[in-house]
Amino acid sequence: MKKKLVAMLLCVTMTVALALAGCGSKSADSEKDGKADLPKFRIGAIPDQDTAELQKGNDAVAAYLSDYLGFDVEFVPTVDYASLVEGFQRGDIQLAWFGGLTYVQTRNIVSDCTPLIQRPVDQSFQSVFIKNTELAGNVNSISDLKGKTFTFGSESSTSGHLMPRYFIEQEGLNVNRDIKGGPNYSGSHDTTIQLVQSGSFETGALNITVWNKAIKEGTVDTSKVEVFYTTPEYYDYVWTANVDEYLDDIYGAGTKDKIAEAFMKMNEDYSSDENAKTALDFYQTDKWINAPEPSAYDNLESVAKKLNLLEVTN
Repeated sequence: MKKKLVAMLLCVTMTVALALAGCGSKSADSEKDGKADLPKFRIGAIPDQDTAELQKGNDAVAAYLSDYLGFDVEFVPTVDYASLVEGFQRGDIQLAWFGGLTYVQTRNIVSDCTPLIQRPVDQSFQSVFIKNTELAGNVNSISDLKGKTFTFGSESSTSGHLMPRYFIEQEGLNVNRDIKGGPNYSGSHDTTIQLVQSGSFETGALNITVWNKAIKEGTVDTSKVEVFYTTPEYYDYVWTANVDEYLDDIYGAGTKDKIAEAFMKMNEDYSSDENAKTALDFYQTDKWINAPEPSAYDNLESVAKKLNLLEVTN
């Protein structure tokens, strides 16, 4: 798979290079920016929350990386989780913000991808289970979900589906049999909050950082929705770089290391650079850290296999 991917990407790169050669010289924009005539470096992120906020936050990441790395970086939104995995596999995305599940799904397809950067919270991540206080006031534990309506987030979400489903089944409940009407999939964490708050569903589960952000910004009515269970910790989100040979052949040797350096420099520039501040604020962290070895996600992969969720789904 690795050889096929690299060959395909190099073919695309040669085509781009020939097209650029035909232009005879660098464009005025490239001369002005001091950027090399290289294919745009594209980053992506799972669409797990409000699309406008996702765009703003990742445009800031792209702008910061572009200034630091010296070539054009662009954020490319995707319609769903599977589209990001597929775009990464094709080489359309060079750096992706995956959840833990989409990362292990991806590494089963692109074995040489590299978990690169994440937030401290991603090494001890949690999900929260929430309830509509009027409709499900008697729900105080996972076992109380039996006979209640319930919504997950996206089917490919780690914190909005995989791990909540795992903890539900650890309590002896069968999601398809014991949840009233079967589980729903909202598509994103903020939508899960809205569905429970409106009473469309009595209960649900989502990413703890999105919940905390909603509390902080006052976008959730805590008289109508509250947390009744917080899960144990697990590994989750991670910026993942595509295969080394691809990045080095197109953007220069050591590109992956330079990307990591850029994220670390972003930490230092929080107070002085607007893009650094916007990016870190969006990701609700005060710093980036180096990701662990891929083996740190082996337990998560085992859970995905057990629940038959390793295959990429929309």
